[in-house]
Amino acid sequence: MVKKTSGLAAVVGCSVAVFWPGAFIFGFPGVMASHWQETFQVGKGAIGNVLFFVLVSLGVFMFLVGRLQEKIGIHNMITLGALLCAINVLLLPFASNIYAVYLWAFIMGTASCFVYIPSLTTVQRWFPGHMGLVSGFVNLVFGISGAFMAPLFTYMLTHLGYEPMTMLLGFLSLITGTIASRLTAPPATETIADKASTSHNSGMMEARSLTARQSVSTKSFWFLSATWALQGAAGIAMVTLSTSYGLSKGFSLEKAVMVLTAFNLASGISRLASGYISDMHGRNITMSITFLAAGASYLIMGISHDLALIAVLAGFIGFSFGTMVAVSAPLVVDCFGMKHFGSVFGLVFASYGFLAGPLGPSLAGYLLDSTNGNYSIVFAYLGVFCFVSAMLVRYVVPPEGV
Repeated sequence: MVKKTSGLAAVVGCSVAVFWPGAFIFGFPGVMASHWQETFQVGKGAIGNVLFFVLVSLGVFMFLVGRLQEKIGIHNMITLGALLCAINVLLLPFASNIYAVYLWAFIMGTASCFVYIPSLTTVQRWFPGHMGLVSGFVNLVFGISGAFMAPLFTYMLTHLGYEPMTMLLGFLSLITGTIASRLTAPPATETIADKASTSHNSGMMEARSLTARQSVSTKSFWFLSATWALQGAAGIAMVTLSTSYGLSKGFSLEKAVMVLTAFNLASGISRLASGYISDMHGRNITMSITFLAAGASYLIMGISHDLALIAVLAGFIGFSFGTMVAVSAPLVVDCFGMKHFGSVFGLVFASYGFLAGPLGPSLAGYLLDSTNGNYSIVFAYLGVFCFVSAMLVRYVVPPEGV
């Protein structure tokens, strides 16, 4: 039986549930990149493919999860995701080559799908008048988990060793994830939050809700999908580039990981801050400004040598990435309605999953291998992606005549 809960408890439960998937996606690969590269004797391109397989799984499963949660229940989806996440980590020590790590990455992305979309759906249903704020809070935890855990991952790798570390992390994620899933039930039809969803504004939102099929026939859907492909590539690439860039400048692993920490910290903070700001000042302008800042940061980072400055610039890139993730959820509701949010948002994620990986971390890694580690070239093309996305997102508006 699903535990009865309140709106506040649901936000807490969903936030805790997304913590470990976020930490393993945004923090773990960056810390483990040099270890995997040395252990399996592979190049930076091969390491960049780790996130490619994470993103491919998002492209495959985000839409399916959006549909499945309507049939088997949000609580069941989140519980399954928590179990899958933990078991996947417990099996990681048995990976004997980089291809096994790719499988781990694909399964981790799948687990995050089973937790992420249902969590956003739950909190937005509980608080229909503050969707940007509550979805931003869940996204805050999802993104900032990597910032908190990256230094801890580094410490554990150094002092515990690879296998003991992964076993301990697997059991911790199993315990906290399954407990948190008990608090993730959406509101019943008679709750105050649900009555609020039938108010004038929310009622209009439901009345004009588009199905996934109808949404893909609009220009707004494709502009948003292109934004996720390009800005998503520019953002997620920093997960694997940050620490390696710090190492290339001669800093120790403990210092280099601070670049990744800054990225994840800003990515997490922006998910709450930008969600709240977008409720007041508009989704499109909020996203566009942060994308421009990220593009400028990438161009400056290519000629930077100071660790503190590099970390600050990585923070701006992280802030824009978190903004894209957090603000897009309520933007989808604004444009296409709440009724089929899971399916439509899952389709937007598909472009991110199938395109951001190859265009971001994978291409960046292979360019570094072929140019003898020339980060300036990589940062330049990622910066252009940010500038283009700043223009594209301005055209994501509610379709006319709906």
